[in-house]
Amino acid sequence: MSAVPTREQAAEQRGIDPELRRLAIVVLLGAIMTILDTTIVNVAVTTLGKDFDASLSSIQWVMTGYTLALSMAIPLTGWSVRRFGARTMWLTSIALFISGSLLCGLAWSVPALITFRILQGVGGGMLMPIGQTVLARAAGPDRMGRVMTIVSVPAMLAPVLGPLLGGVILDSVSWRWLFFINVPFCALALAAALRMMPRDAERDPSAPLDLVGMLLLSPGLAALVYGLAQAGEGTGLSSSRFLAGIGAGAVLVAAFVAHALRKGAGALIDVRLLRDRSFAAATGGLFAYCVPVFGLTVLLPLFSQVVRGESPMEAGWLISPLGLGAMLTMTVAGRMTDRYGARWIATAGVALVLAGALVLTRIDPSTGRPALMAVMLVIGLGHGAVSPVLMAAAYQGIPRESVPAATTGASILIRVGSSFGTAILAIVLQIMIRDHVPGATGNLREAVTHRTARMPAQLTAAFTDTFWWAAVILAVTLIPVLLVPRRGGTR
Repeated sequence: MSAVPTREQAAEQRGIDPELRRLAIVVLLGAIMTILDTTIVNVAVTTLGKDFDASLSSIQWVMTGYTLALSMAIPLTGWSVRRFGARTMWLTSIALFISGSLLCGLAWSVPALITFRILQGVGGGMLMPIGQTVLARAAGPDRMGRVMTIVSVPAMLAPVLGPLLGGVILDSVSWRWLFFINVPFCALALAAALRMMPRDAERDPSAPLDLVGMLLLSPGLAALVYGLAQAGEGTGLSSSRFLAGIGAGAVLVAAFVAHALRKGAGALIDVRLLRDRSFAAATGGLFAYCVPVFGLTVLLPLFSQVVRGESPMEAGWLISPLGLGAMLTMTVAGRMTDRYGARWIATAGVALVLAGALVLTRIDPSTGRPALMAVMLVIGLGHGAVSPVLMAAAYQGIPRESVPAATTGASILIRVGSSFGTAILAIVLQIMIRDHVPGATGNLREAVTHRTARMPAQLTAAFTDTFWWAAVILAVTLIPVLLVPRRGGTR
């Protein structure tokens, strides 16, 4: 008589079945361009300013407006999925993103482009969390590690492919194709969803919208991202816009938490999910981890351009091994998570990323490109064992009916964490440049313009000290990661 397989053995035998694989393809097709759009425009700032005869302070809103829209749309995801169904909202979000992309490509002025980017961001902001909801429901807790590696592919590729793809497009055709390129890809995703995504069976037409929560949380997140964007632009911690944005955002988010605790399951996000140890530790680890990792993907390209005088395309290639390393480990990490749990796999991943960050604290202007790319490969290997693994751990102890709310909460933490990372490390770098380079203001454009008049070693010291900050935050990340249960749940 054959032995009854354990839960883990049964999950291993089931694997990723054809239906789940088709769902994953639909999610990837829809999500990859929306995430690439967070970075693809970054290399076009000079071109857009020249074409529209606009200042940098105006053009930066082409990026910031998109990020703000993403942040404001995410909180609506959980309610909209409950009310209208995941398939309906997926198709609606894709349609909004396609419309926004087409209009961005046709924009005739900076205000028009910013407006259309906001429309694009509203659609894009809901796509990833809706996709995670669909896959999490279909996979169940025992296959969560593997399915989260699939849904994490776009997030792994965005920091690497966005600047590279943007550079290729700008070198070949008009900047308008930065947006037109989305249309055929997303049209294919729309057709795939109509054919392969199951019709909505889980929806509650009577589900009420937490209007008070929406009026607190969405503007609160937008204010936080706005304040961080001002700091990242070089105005620093003393900027009135930074202080106003962070202050207003903190007050609104705190008010939302108090409101959500009173309202319970009917809140826009059920913050009571944080009582589950696995969800709280995993999402806390994700938030802390996103801060240094997203900051590193900004810092190393800046080092390439500011200290070494390399082009944006060369800087983009410098971080490309991060995506390769992540792709090599994420599938294996997902399988191991389903079998053994998330704690030690995620811990090993953070340790690898930390090791890479520590190596970056020792670089100098003469460090070869192969050495720098090898470091990014190591960081990528660790990255592939952190993000999808912690996301899987967050879901494994959550009841099926709570998946939309859990998805919304986790997506918000990742978005805010990445924004914090970019802004915090930019501020630290600004301060370090002032400290190490006599007469410097901390302005990066000024540092590039006068690079030849300054000691490269002094600028390098500013960067390596900033890499130390990233390393310290990564070390702190180990605390919540080590609190993740060996397997999902409240253990």
